[in-house]
Amino acid sequence: MPGMSRPLPYIVLLAKVAAVVAWFLGLPTGPALLLFFGPGLVLLWHVLVPSAQGLGRVFTHFETNQPEVWLTIDDGPDEQDTPRALDLLDKHGARATFFLIGERAARLPQLVQEIQRRGHSIGHHTHTHPAGTFWCSPPYRVRAELDHAFDAYAAGGARPQWFRAPAGIKSLFLDRALQQRALTCVGWTVRSWDTVRKDPRQVVTTVTNAIRPGAIVLLHEGARLHPAVRERALADLLTALTNKGFACIVPDPAQLR
Repeated sequence: MPGMSRPLPYIVLLAKVAAVVAWFLGLPTGPALLLFFGPGLVLLWHVLVPSAQGLGRVFTHFETNQPEVWLTIDDGPDEQDTPRALDLLDKHGARATFFLIGERAARLPQLVQEIQRRGHSIGHHTHTHPAGTFWCSPPYRVRAELDHAFDAYAAGGARPQWFRAPAGIKSLFLDRALQQRALTCVGWTVRSWDTVRKDPRQVVTTVTNAIRPGAIVLLHEGARLHPAVRERALADLLTALTNKGFACIVPDPAQLR
């Protein structure tokens, strides 16, 4: 199938062909059904599980011998949250990567510029964030999600090298498209669950209980967050990480694992 660069989809297709042949040859039904449906479930796992590697390399942590973590903030830019986040990061001497949605970046190019001016990096988070349908996107749609977002980031002077799929859900055609555009797929080590929590203390506890050197922390910004979490979670988390002796950095690409 054009656009695929990992062998897993081909293996699944061959297994289904073998199952059909076995059925026509009158071989036992049970093994034929297992051969037909089993590999498809494996493929679905690699599509839906953010850390699964079968459809392309996803980096989920970085190598360091220092108490360092990488804060990644998805779904911006946001007129309310992004400036506040930048001020909080400055206060703690912290660096982060903002994984921006292209159509939002197109509306707020000044915030794309400001993120970089403050010493942070921009990540690619697709143009429209099609979390529910990205997994079944054909090649032309994958290309459009990548290229339209690049146009939006360019208006703010950014050319991302990192990519994160919406909700971490991948497409069969994503890996080759990323390679062609020199994009590196980044997942996470620690999910804060800030989009479903209502108490910022729960967000902080979730992260600090799981944190370790080299962890990639997934955070969000924007109206999807509960107002209390939106207001306090990042501030309290940065304080907690500082108190635990962790520095927030953007790692060198060679450190990714």
